[in-house]
Formats: sequence, C-alpha cells, structure tokens
Amino acid sequence: MGLSWQQGPLSPGSNGRFLVSEPLPERLLYAEPLRRRMRVRFGGAWIADSEDVVVLFEPGRYPVAYFREADISPDALERTEHTTRHRDLGATAWYTVKGGGQGAQRGAWQHIDLADHAKMLQGRVAFAWRAMDAFYEEDERIVGHAADSYHRIEIRQASRNLVVRHGDRVIADTARPLVLFESGFAPRWYVDRADVDQSALTSVELQTFCPYKGLCSYYDIGDVTKAAWSYREAYTEVSRISGFVSFEPDIVSVQLDGTTLHLEPGQSVIPHGPDRDLTVDEALPPQP
Repeated sequence: MGLSWQQGPLSPGSNGRFLVSEPLPERLLYAEPLRRRMRVRFGGAWIADSEDVVVLFEPGRYPVAYFREADISPDALERTEHTTRHRDLGATAWYTVKGGGQGAQRGAWQHIDLADHAKMLQGRVAFAWRAMDAFYEEDERIVGHAADSYHRIEIRQASRNLVVRHGDRVIADTARPLVLFESGFAPRWYVDRADVDQSALTSVELQTFCPYKGLCSYYDIGDVTKAAWSYREAYTEVSRISGFVSFEPDIVSVQLDGTTLHLEPGQSVIPHGPDRDLTVDEALPPQP
C-alpha cells in the first residue's frame, strides 16, 4: 500500500527492484514535506497545526507525520524518562500528550540523536495515531494513518467475462466487471450486484476499514468464510465500486475469460505501524 509497505518499492516484500549494479541497503527510509496543512486534536483541543509537516516512510510501516515543535501547543508535551532506540534513527524520547484536561502517556515521540543524513527530522515530534482524538488535513478528518501521497487507486470499466463459482453453483457471471488497481496490490475485480446471485451471500459481522476506500463488509458463501466483500458506501474518490462485490480467489473459483485467478503472494492485508482502533461512525464517509 503506497511507498513503504505491502509491495511498495521501499517495503520488505517489494514487487519490483531498483535497476542498479550495487545492492541497496536492506532498509531504505525516505522523508519528504507533506505540503498540506495538518492538525492534531486531543482532549477536545487543537494541539498541533502546521503547514510544514514532514512525512517519514519506513519499510513495513504506514507513513508517519512529524511536526515542528514550534507548531505544537506549548503545554501539549511533557517529556518523560522513557526512551527507546530506533534501529535506524537512534535514541528516541517519549512524551505525555496533554490537552483539554486529558493526558496520553507515550502519546508522542522525538528522535534526539539523529545522524547528519537524517537531520530533516531534527526538532520534530510525531504523535501516536491510536492515542490522539483525530488528525485533519485542512477541515477534513484523516482516518487510519497519515496520507501516503504515493498511494494511488484507479478504476477501469472492462468488458471481459468474469465468472465466480462455489462448487457447482454460479455465484456471479458478468461481462461488465470493474477492475481496481491499487498501489502495492494486484488488480481486484468488482461485480455489480445485478450480476451476482445475492441469495448465495451471507453477511457476517466483521467489518474492516481502508483509509482510501472506506468501510468494508464481508460475506460467507456456503461453507466458506469471508469469500466476498463490498464497500457499500465507498469514499467519493472511489465511489464507482460502491455496492459492488469482489470475490477472493483461492477461497472461491474466480475465472476471468476462462483463466482461473489466484491470490498473488504478499497480497494479504496485514496491519502495520501506528494505527488506531476505529469505530464504525469514524470510518463512515463524511456527511456533506
């Protein structure tokens, strides 16, 4: 997903390779200015507001936003005695975050002994995503993790024949699937519900969240669990897949123009990095 995890170019399971003669270091960290206004809310108060945020991309982790100390409320941070050591960035100090009469222990951190090549993060503080109330870009809430400017989703209409079966039963048969291309993932195929035998789908209580697509619901098919999923109210940017259904290869049979599809290695979604537990209300699309 994006630059540094899933199968992105800086992730441990990269899908490609850099065309250089000498081997690259096992771990490559990358930092760049976000070039967006970002704010942090905690305890019902704004504790950080900056147009000079730096985002760190670290292999196998979501991107992390670092704020200048000058852009953080003076009373929001209290240094603790707790320190750790980052494998690449060295000694790290931890803070209790305060706001609105509340406190979050180890709610923020700062790398305090940076090498010259990492001075871009000097004097900057990152907030633990799980511990804060909310993060915003301008007036819109950002959920899940800091935005990855290298993450991209494209949706294309296709006229190929996609057939889904479970045993002898045809679950879906369409000549008008949508194909979704997402950074770090193999293509995913989505089917209009009009072309799906919806009586074969049994809703399950599980729901997950994608920061780029929204809240995802799952379905069992017969005796197989979580064989299909759907974004019933996908975010505006990807609204073309709203209500469509996608099916998991290797759990049910998915054939595209007669060729059986399989889940590609490294495609399982595994949460990584500073994230927080979201409620359903938080994950739903913002109301106009």
